Amino acid sequence: MALVPYEETAEMGLQRFHKPLATFSLANHTIQIRQDWKQLEVAAVVWDAAVILATYLEMGAVELRGCSAVELGAGTGLVGMVAALLGAHVTITDRKVALEFLKSNVQANLPPHIQPRAVVKELTWGQNLGSFSPGEFDLILGADIIYLEETFTDLLQTLEHLCSNHSVILLACRIRYERDHNFLAMLERRFTVSKVHYDPEKDVHIYKAQRRSLREDL
Repeated sequence: MALVPYEETAEMGLQRFHKPLATFSLANHTIQIRQDWKQLEVAAVVWDAAVILATYLEMGAVELRGCSAVELGAGTGLVGMVAALLGAHVTITDRKVALEFLKSNVQANLPPHIQPRAVVKELTWGQNLGSFSPGEFDLILGADIIYLEETFTDLLQTLEHLCSNHSVILLACRIRYERDHNFLAMLERRFTVSKVHYDPEKDVHIYKAQRRSLREDL
């Protein structure tokens, strides 16, 4: 599934996920995300990490104009859409079951002249990697995709396949459980990792990762 199911116990915390629309002002556009918890649960709502990562992109932390980007486990597609609005050519991916919902949000929110820069495509981590050229993307984006330990090996394989030596990975997440630390440790064995942003209100971290050079591995 696309996005992490935060364990929110307060009823008020869960109510926002059952609203049919979530509205955001990002990249000089009003984005209205259709939500459908009953249909796809965690893949069909907007989580805090997606908003924080989209805002981080809006701040200009990464040069997006002309950049080739991919969003993994996109869910509603908010991050990928913001990247496209900011000038990137974006492939917005998720598992097959979530694609029609994802595509409907992308088509409803991106202006016609931007839509050619955003392609919705199936990607199941560790499986259909042959549909993507090795090292195809300059930027790999993921919001709340670190939560199921059984997916960690496939996710790392996918990141390695999509990355070139010059690619940048940006992952936004909460670090609350041992499994989260375990993934970061696995990531650091294959990539150079640094924390580049923290939002204390939402308790969301953004990590930057790049493939280790041969010199670093010696």
